[in-house]
Amino acid sequence: MTESQKSALLSKAHEMLQFSYAPYSGFKVGAALLCKSGKIFGGCNIENAAFSPSNCAERTAFFNAVSSSESEFEAIAIVGGANGIVKDFCPPCGVCRQVMMEFCDAKSFKIILQDGNGMTKEFFLEEILPLGFSAKNLQD
Repeated sequence: MTESQKSALLSKAHEMLQFSYAPYSGFKVGAALLCKSGKIFGGCNIENAAFSPSNCAERTAFFNAVSSSESEFEAIAIVGGANGIVKDFCPPCGVCRQVMMEFCDAKSFKIILQDGNGMTKEFFLEEILPLGFSAKNLQD
């Protein structure tokens, strides 16, 4: 991934904060997913009064990409904060990590987080989901 791609990802993640639907928690999250094709798909969190039907920004980005025939991914940028104000790093929840495991190579897929000061942290999926469960676990 180039610095230009990383910058575009972070910019798109911040842009997606404005589309977040978070009337219950007030915690808005934006994500941007880089496909190996070079396309970038955005996602935002979408809450629901019943809570369990809510969807995280990361999964929204993945589902947008997959529903557009993309299936190979390189990286995702994630930002978030109360009322859409990014202060601290916003790591993906466990369910989002599992969705990433379904579609990504844990050794090479990057998760990029940015705080309100513009500082970034980068992780490979295997670092934040050690011993992740994947289709390989279901093979005979």
